[in-house]
Amino acid sequence: MTDKQKKADVYTQVTNTIIAAIEKGAGTFQMPWHQTGSTHMCPVNIDTGNAYRGINIISLWASAQGQGFTDGTWGTYRQWQNQGCQVRKGEKSSLVIFYKEYEAKDASDNEDPNDNRRFAARASYVFNAAQVDGYEPVITETPPAQPIETLQTVERFVQATGADIRIGGERACYSLLSDHIEMPDKTLFTGSATSSATESWYSVLLHELTHWTGHAKRLERIKPIGTKKADYAREELVAEIGAAFLCAELGVTLEPRADHAAYIDHWLEILREDKRAIFKASSAASRAVEYLKGLQ
Repeated sequence: MTDKQKKADVYTQVTNTIIAAIEKGAGTFQMPWHQTGSTHMCPVNIDTGNAYRGINIISLWASAQGQGFTDGTWGTYRQWQNQGCQVRKGEKSSLVIFYKEYEAKDASDNEDPNDNRRFAARASYVFNAAQVDGYEPVITETPPAQPIETLQTVERFVQATGADIRIGGERACYSLLSDHIEMPDKTLFTGSATSSATESWYSVLLHELTHWTGHAKRLERIKPIGTKKADYAREELVAEIGAAFLCAELGVTLEPRADHAAYIDHWLEILREDKRAIFKASSAASRAVEYLKGLQ
């Protein structure tokens, strides 16, 4: 198998994992990244303690949902062994990817060496903490959330962006024309089976804030009015993933939004047609998050 075929195979495997998870939850609009508890936190590596990034977050969330895992700790077979743990026989691994840098063979002596760098997608296979013996998870007590409370960390993060946020009305949206975010009053959020009213409010706000990054003055991602439904669905997917990343970083549980039900079929259609679509959306979401973090 050539490097190009291996790369395409990696895209296909990850995308198929996402599609399966979305299809499994589509009936109740529970996307792979709509989780409660430790599975919604950024997945971390048992060996390094570092959080996984980009598409690997989505891929591992989807895998956790599909297999019913409730722990966000992952590692390769060897990494678990290094921790004195043993992956149980017959357990199925989950795929993550990393990019290996190499130099192009046709590089010229007169060219900038940085221009000759290439990156190839490589697959690695990891197992969840629920698939190993000998692992003792660290259990922390989380105080129950109040019906409506102010999350100061998130408030400071949002305020630092300088986004024009207007409270009032009955809908949450981002207006590209006037470049502002509309949010209903907090008291209109009642919460759900997956999150409190407070978590619902902030997750929706972070979703709209991800949209806000797409304006021409910022990341130039959102196309003007008159574009196809598929383009809207792609942008909604970016905003969903961006909000998921932000909620994980800021400690907010993501709220499934019923008004996005109409986009689910479009998401699945896009993912089936373009195996790189989830990578593109994840990459765009990561750029949005990094942009917002850069404003802090």
